[in-house]
Amino acid sequence: MPDCNPKLVLPSWINAFTAEHSGFFMSDNERMSFAIELSRQNTLQKTGGPFGAAVFERLSGKLVAVGVNLVIKSNCSHNHAEMVAIALAEHRLRRYTLSHPDLPDHELVTSSEPCIMCFGAIIWSGIKRLVCGAYTVDVESAGFDEGPKPDNWIEELEQRGIEVITGVERLKARSVIQNYIAEGGLLYNGNPRR
Repeated sequence: MPDCNPKLVLPSWINAFTAEHSGFFMSDNERMSFAIELSRQNTLQKTGGPFGAAVFERLSGKLVAVGVNLVIKSNCSHNHAEMVAIALAEHRLRRYTLSHPDLPDHELVTSSEPCIMCFGAIIWSGIKRLVCGAYTVDVESAGFDEGPKPDNWIEELEQRGIEVITGVERLKARSVIQNYIAEGGLLYNGNPRR
């Protein structure tokens, strides 16, 4: 069997993009606009699907890590933007959890509500706050399969101490998804029902 090294490699345009957008992001709208622009650039650059995410220090607004959808380019079904951002944040901070006692609280800002897989990762990641753009219905109406996420997923996260805000810049986030589909973007559902 050949050597397999599943490193997360972000597209080459990410470094210049994050350098151009460096600094502190103080509001939910600023943070969401950044995540949505990640998703838009990912489609324009043809490096993945229409989803972007970022991990920030909750209070300071300092950017810790970014993620874009890498499923197709990496041939890895779990490389959703949220999963990539969380994994890179944990790696950068050298912690398996973002709620370590010597770390500030962290939040995940994502261009759409999480699928079932990312919902689970959010629970285990240690983030204290989740901010979402497009709704699950927006993603599913485009043809993506989000899986059997509980109807009360927000309450489930809040019971675990994770604050959830959704619908931030929803129309902008939804338009990236719609444009991706309209331009022939691949629906990469692992088990397509259509």
